[in-house]
Amino acid sequence: MTKVCPITKKSSKVAGGYSNTVRATKFNPTGMVRKYANLQKKRIYVPELKKYFTLTISTKAIKTINKNGAYATLKKAGIIK
Repeated sequence: MTKVCPITKKSSKVAGGYSNTVRATKFNPTGMVRKYANLQKKRIYVPELKKYFTLTISTKAIKTINKNGAYATLKKAGIIK
């Protein structure tokens, strides 16, 4: 499964981890933690092409597709030529 969204280019990032017992009292890092993007495997229908595309995309990309339409979003991302 891919680790990067082809539409929004979201991927994992490294962030600081904190112990819950000292979170409110002082700065006490417990090391770095890798945070992963919320990627979902979705089957998207493009009515203009009468085709389905199976993509692993972020939830932000799903909202973008719902707002702007599948064809426009996938074409702008370069998935559709």
